[in-house]
Amino acid sequence: MIINPENVPSRTTSNYPDKFKYVVFGRAKQALGNAAGLKNFGVNLVTLAPGSCSALRHWHTQQDEFIYVLEGEVTLVTDAGAQILTPGMMAGFPAGEEDGHQLVNRSNAVVVYLEIGDRLRRGFADRTPDDEVYYPDNDLIAKSSADGQTIFTHQDGTLYE
Repeated sequence: MIINPENVPSRTTSNYPDKFKYVVFGRAKQALGNAAGLKNFGVNLVTLAPGSCSALRHWHTQQDEFIYVLEGEVTLVTDAGAQILTPGMMAGFPAGEEDGHQLVNRSNAVVVYLEIGDRLRRGFADRTPDDEVYYPDNDLIAKSSADGQTIFTHQDGTLYE
């Protein structure tokens, strides 16, 4: 199936607790995998405005992630530090590796990249069933509820309000 990205809706929302939503202000995602009718994996075309981040620095227990930079210069932040990625560069984040990662646009130009991972699930922006997401720089963990919704807790297990 041929997809014209101009015809794919752009999503700028976040399901983070309110105190963290500012981090991804300026991020837009287009669900290309949905537009293609893919069933087994998802592909998002992501645009980061200058100063925006892909997400809070995080790692998944069950989901692999892969990114491919198409335009601009973006900083990949991991436990090892910060590295600049330019068009044509890629990075992968295997499930279960406790190495938090995020992309930060520290440049003055827009960054565009492909984000590839597991399929979207009702209420779960980018998570696999039974996946937990840990945010090492924040007092935050994301888990799924029995009905497929995202539950955010503090490290001690108390719910975010």
